[in-house]
Amino acid sequence: MSDTASLVSAVEILGSIEESYKTILTPEAIAFLVLLHRTFNTTRKALLARRVARQAAIDAGILPRFLPETKFIRDDPTWQGAPPAPGLVDRRVEITGPTDRKMVINALNSDVWTYMADFEDATSPTWENLVSGQANLYDAVRRQVDFTVPGGKAYKLRTDRLLPTLIVRPRGWHLEEKHFLVDGEPISGSIFDFGLYFFHNAHELVKRGSGPYFYLPKMESHLEARLWNDIFKLSQDMIAMPRGTIRGTVLIETILAAFEMEEIIYELREHSSGLNCGRWDYIFSFIKKFRHNPAFVLPDRSAVTMTSPFMESYVKLLIKTCHKRGVHAMGGMAAQIPIKSDAAANKAAMENVYKDKLREVNAGHDGTWVAHPALAAIASEVFNKHMPTPNQLFKRTEEVVVTEADLLNSKVQGSVTEGGIRKNLDIGLGYMEAWVRGVGCVPINYLMEDAATAEVSRSQLWQWVRHQVTTAEGIKVSKEYALRILEEETEKLEKSAPKGNKFRQAAQHFSTQITGEDYADFLTTLLYDDITKINSKSAKL
Repeated sequence: MSDTASLVSAVEILGSIEESYKTILTPEAIAFLVLLHRTFNTTRKALLARRVARQAAIDAGILPRFLPETKFIRDDPTWQGAPPAPGLVDRRVEITGPTDRKMVINALNSDVWTYMADFEDATSPTWENLVSGQANLYDAVRRQVDFTVPGGKAYKLRTDRLLPTLIVRPRGWHLEEKHFLVDGEPISGSIFDFGLYFFHNAHELVKRGSGPYFYLPKMESHLEARLWNDIFKLSQDMIAMPRGTIRGTVLIETILAAFEMEEIIYELREHSSGLNCGRWDYIFSFIKKFRHNPAFVLPDRSAVTMTSPFMESYVKLLIKTCHKRGVHAMGGMAAQIPIKSDAAANKAAMENVYKDKLREVNAGHDGTWVAHPALAAIASEVFNKHMPTPNQLFKRTEEVVVTEADLLNSKVQGSVTEGGIRKNLDIGLGYMEAWVRGVGCVPINYLMEDAATAEVSRSQLWQWVRHQVTTAEGIKVSKEYALRILEEETEKLEKSAPKGNKFRQAAQHFSTQITGEDYADFLTTLLYDDITKINSKSAKL
């Protein structure tokens, strides 16, 4: 490795340096990040520019299609992804959540097979959340994450069984880390999250019988998967680790990635551990990419289910693709949380979870996600009964044919209602208010909401106003109407929330996003400056 001191001198850390952070922000780890940034950031920015050009083409009427230039990859039956890595053979139930210390312990104590520790949609990327989250995972890998709340409860890792396999989701390619500058520019949030976790924990994980495993979010093309693969190869080389030790499961949560599933697995081959149905982000992407096209206007969020034509087609293609290439096809999130105050409502909610997981296992998924430990038993019951094997990679669906038109079929039964508009506003405001307070995973109406569901909410509102949709009640959804309902919902939420809440701040941002005019690429980039705390001078280690 190049001289550590000279590499570290290229860095300015504009966030605070607590004593506990120094285990993570070591000179050697910083030097590792600098090399990754200098090697790959130019490519990352070029790929982001490619996204902009692709959106312009879609806006001009050029719809996505299966790429003719990569047909040879899809037509070649001989290549396969990597065989499952240690700890990833059986993934029938995965729990997801942020990386605060309490969540890490609760997730690892859950009766699940894996835990996806999330630096992305379930984390508000404050400097404190990110670095303390890395410290929590560092301790969790070494089984030293126990702690006691002052004067209160003790949180300890269980010792009566093997703990779930740890998988980490770094931020997407579009996000930057403004508290960490290299050569005067912010480092990629993806590289920052991946690099710190990998550098500190890769060898320790392998020693303990696992490995450095990742979920890769928000990709829009196989070229973005190629970038991850190049980073994986170099990172392993830099710490003398055999290539293929890293594994990455790709969330297919953009409509563009759905047209390149085989190519994405192909790019990652020796590092691939499958694909996942990121349902809420996928709906968000579907609306976002085609937001200017009136043929793609969708009804209320509640009407857009996994059996909607474009969603069902995407699931079928994902399972067929993964099993054809020998990698896991992971199902989607059950976002429900227990309703302790209403037994009947809780029973109905849990029955819906059961039905959704039954649909997934019967379709051919090899595992599924839950957001709350209480749902693990339901998901496990379904998968244990209907998938007694560690996975069902052997279940081939070669007879399934999914066309380009199937993936773009926006004919969803349902209507736009005032109730749906108010629900979108409540979810968007509730999530954004929490996010600017530094909380990235929020229970709203007994569902665990993250950035993806807030994105669906604001994108639907934008789309309905843009195309002057008429509600089931006969009201045209105009800019004035949307802003009036926004004000009404903001006042309700402000009155019911504790003093010092940030609903007004959230509403100011939201008001720019629901009028059919301005449209931020992501809510997280729109809000990011609100949570940055930039020191005037670079912090000293």
